[in-house]
Amino acid sequence: MPAKEQLVQSVWTRPRPVRREQPALSRGQIVAEAISLLDAEGIEALSMRRLGARLNAGATSLYSHVANKDELIELVVDEVYGEMEVPDAAEEGWRSAAARSAHSLRATILRHPWLVSVLGRAGFSSLGPNMMRNTDHMLAVFEAGGCDLEEADRAMKALLAYVVGIGTSEAAWMTALSRSGQSQEEWARSLWPAVERAAQPYPRLRAWCALRRDADPADNSSADIFGYGLDRLLNGLEG
Repeated sequence: MPAKEQLVQSVWTRPRPVRREQPALSRGQIVAEAISLLDAEGIEALSMRRLGARLNAGATSLYSHVANKDELIELVVDEVYGEMEVPDAAEEGWRSAAARSAHSLRATILRHPWLVSVLGRAGFSSLGPNMMRNTDHMLAVFEAGGCDLEEADRAMKALLAYVVGIGTSEAAWMTALSRSGQSQEEWARSLWPAVERAAQPYPRLRAWCALRRDADPADNSSADIFGYGLDRLLNGLEG
């Protein structure tokens, strides 16, 4: 299909232009600087103009690699997903490999909290090379657990939905905590009176507050909660 009739608009579906001269700015440099900006200031700070200024480059240099901001987001999402580790199930068993994959994706999200906010607008990021590789490896993990390909696909999607779902809450919490300028303990102490007041009409929440009033904030941590849910999910897939 001619490029002008192409229905799927994605950085992964259009051919990269052939350049006879070495460009002053590479796609890799653009993506790396975009990730640095996103990690430091969040998705609201990302613009082609701002990125160009950080790279000391004009818009022409950026647009020779990416057509627009949407394509840039596809690239940074795939680059970040390249940090995810998917172990070989043949070496350590499918369940251990699946659990390590889930923990690795969660760690990736927590290193880049903006990631969950762009997944819905990342276009066809699933076509990126890192995403494709991880998907293929994860399918192999569940095949090693006895799934056929169709069931492996469903199991993989269930696992990813859990990780991204809980990661979204954790990323939002981290972003709010960072903006507050407080430590986790300070933030928890400042919020606790409001939590207790809001819980008063609800007997179970009131009882929960009483249990947690003098608890160490490190107890029942997000990592523990994540592990609890992951174990139950894997138990279900194993059964």
